[in-house]
Amino acid sequence: MSKPKSSRKRPGPRASLLGVGLDNTDGHKRVTRGERFTIAGGSEETHERMTETVVKTFEELKQRRKDLNEVEPTELAEIIGKSTPR
Repeated sequence: MSKPKSSRKRPGPRASLLGVGLDNTDGHKRVTRGERFTIAGGSEETHERMTETVVKTFEELKQRRKDLNEVEPTELAEIIGKSTPR
């Protein structure tokens, strides 16, 4: 006998952000993980900037009431650009 079909849809894969810094010269291995992002590598300054950018990006998405899965690539690029510390 086969299983009855569930009326619930299984959620698809969740989008995540990945940041990779390539300017590390001090030998430290830096990794910061969050629920929807991973930041790896970089100098201390670069790693901090990437982490700040990702946090601000998710704050902006929340303000716009959008999930990372829903936002279009061009809009995400605009948000990331706006969120990057100068």
